[in-house]
Amino acid sequence: MRPIQAAYPAARFRRNRRTDALRRLTQENTLSTGDLIWPIFVRDGHDIEEPIVSMPGVVRRSVDRIVLAAEEAAELGIPAVCLFPYTDPQLKSEGCEEAWNPDNLANRAIRAIKAVVPEIAVMTDVALDPYNINGHDGLVRNGIILNDETVEALVKMALAQAEAGADILGPSDMMDGRIGAMRAALEASGHKDVAILSYSAKYASAFYGPFRDAVGASGALKGDKKTYQMSPANSDEAVRLIERDLREGADMVMVKPGMPYLDICRRVKDSFGVPTYAYQVSGEYAMIRGAADRGWINGEAAMMESLMCFKRAGCDGILTYFAPEAARLLRAQA
Repeated sequence: MRPIQAAYPAARFRRNRRTDALRRLTQENTLSTGDLIWPIFVRDGHDIEEPIVSMPGVVRRSVDRIVLAAEEAAELGIPAVCLFPYTDPQLKSEGCEEAWNPDNLANRAIRAIKAVVPEIAVMTDVALDPYNINGHDGLVRNGIILNDETVEALVKMALAQAEAGADILGPSDMMDGRIGAMRAALEASGHKDVAILSYSAKYASAFYGPFRDAVGASGALKGDKKTYQMSPANSDEAVRLIERDLREGADMVMVKPGMPYLDICRRVKDSFGVPTYAYQVSGEYAMIRGAADRGWINGEAAMMESLMCFKRAGCDGILTYFAPEAARLLRAQA
């Protein structure tokens, strides 16, 4: 139903914009620290914060520094962090066995965070690319990314992360059937309370480049990921994938990337009414940060505008590298 509106001059839209108080009273959407998930990169070593050139302001942290980042997130009111490992190239292989090693980098970081900051939710990435000598999210044979064999590997990876103490698993691989397989395995192994935030609509996007630098996958990638990630031209397919993952046991769903796919976020929320998230990916972050660093845009304003647009599109939360900066600004404005 369309809203009833008087004609001008009885209706003057500027009346409700006249003061800050009126603007806040009529604001349709709000952004809070509770909407943020902070993606952070973990590497081996001690007392290390290593800058990522293609993502100004973002660093790879050693496990001890990851714990400090989790403490910072908790203090700022950010409810969750998401871990992405930068794996030693010597640990990468065709079979990706390091992915389910109980003592791999990601699992050590999970345990370290939960020992010191138990109240913060730890989300993980479930995909093989950080461990794959081929740079792909799945196992590769004769140039073909294998689906069913990859799902078996991902289940082992998911169980190792759950055992380490992960609160939320984030399958980002886009293999068919992996959510059902993971949910069944979690139930059978006593991890029934571990949530799955599925990367259900993950597009084969050009916006992932800086992330691949951050996890050391750029040089390793052979070919592209178009046989398992979605075509940017497709919208109906995203809805079908969301429905499939929900039926298989996903608790929450994600659209990735974020801003180029706000229409998908809106469709998902309107169609299913489930907890819906977007990932403001590395390329989106790098564009805003890079333009701000050059004085071309107001970085703070662009950051907050970009985050608000996700809420307007129906998202319940956002994975964003801006999380701590945005949280500090929201606190200052409170």
